[in-house]
Amino acid sequence: MIYTFSKRVYGYECDVYGHLNNASYLQLLEAARAEALIEMDLSISRLREMDLQIFVTGFELKYIKAILLEDNITIKTWATSMTRLRGRWRQEIYDGSGRLCFTADMDAVFARDGRPQRLPQDVMDLFTSILESAGS
Repeated sequence: MIYTFSKRVYGYECDVYGHLNNASYLQLLEAARAEALIEMDLSISRLREMDLQIFVTGFELKYIKAILLEDNITIKTWATSMTRLRGRWRQEIYDGSGRLCFTADMDAVFARDGRPQRLPQDVMDLFTSILESAGS
């Protein structure tokens, strides 16, 4: 399943040239992933209640086209692979005209008490069902 998150780019997110600042990209990706988890009924607060964490272990980022001040952007987020210990997500940012501007592939590990931990089977089943629907 592909989750979408849309927003306008504001001045505080831009550099002096009116382009989305490179640090702002990571904040937008985090917001889009948090919204996707909420839609999956696995919000950060719910994960905390289950004593589960998702720790980012790496990103591969590709800047394709500048995102400009006041552009309305859409961020698409989906899981591309998942085990009970690790996950990989893909995120793409599109400008207001629907042009692909940026891609990110994120690797993460699931944890409990700050240590890598396998997901409970019911949570893994939820992620698996999402992966299956994204592949169809």
